[in-house]
Amino acid sequence: MSVHNSVRKLLAATFCLAVLGAICSPTVRADEWNKKTTVTFSQPVEIPGMVLPAGTYVFALVDSQSDRNIVRIFSADQTRVFATILAINNYRLTPTDTTVITFEERPVNRPVALHAWFYPGDQYGQEFVYPKSEALALAKANQTPVLAMPAEEVADITAPPEKAAAGLKQAPVVAIEPSGEEVPATTVVAAAPAAAAMPKTAGDLPLLLALGLLLLGLGLSLLAYVKWFAQLA
Repeated sequence: MSVHNSVRKLLAATFCLAVLGAICSPTVRADEWNKKTTVTFSQPVEIPGMVLPAGTYVFALVDSQSDRNIVRIFSADQTRVFATILAINNYRLTPTDTTVITFEERPVNRPVALHAWFYPGDQYGQEFVYPKSEALALAKANQTPVLAMPAEEVADITAPPEKAAAGLKQAPVVAIEPSGEEVPATTVVAAAPAAAAMPKTAGDLPLLLALGLLLLGLGLSLLAYVKWFAQLA
């Protein structure tokens, strides 16, 4: 009987560990998953669909499971959403240990435009997609193609993140040449070398979640087995 009790205690501990793993896995490294970053602009900055006044903002990924990432820009205290923006992964050869934000020039008397955002340590950053009319103006000013999408696809900033992200993911993305010609977006977005690793935008969360589910299944199986064994005794 003591053997049975020992087995039950062991299996109960395993089951508890499995449940704990399944519950805790999705929250591990959450800050790295959404790339939350505080940014301060000393002058107005144009973003797709609007101009942000000088000030402090929080950038965060809404959905990093797709090669089309959705970036949300909040006020410094995160109580107000200024924009929900479509971005596409862009590769850089050398990651840095600090946040890097790049800009594009605008015509005289216009604020600079947000181009890309790289999270510390990442080789993949978020290159922002502009409505076609804005993209054309940027392309002409910089004499380089700019990622673009139809103006009607710009997200409603009042929509829940999931709804806004779902709409933006369906937006057809092209690149606009300075001449106004539309070309494939791949002419703008840098692809990684063949030997480079794919972006780890979600960190280890999928692996940890799978491990938690595996442990949960193992715990349930062992619990069923001990019940069956007890009935035979």
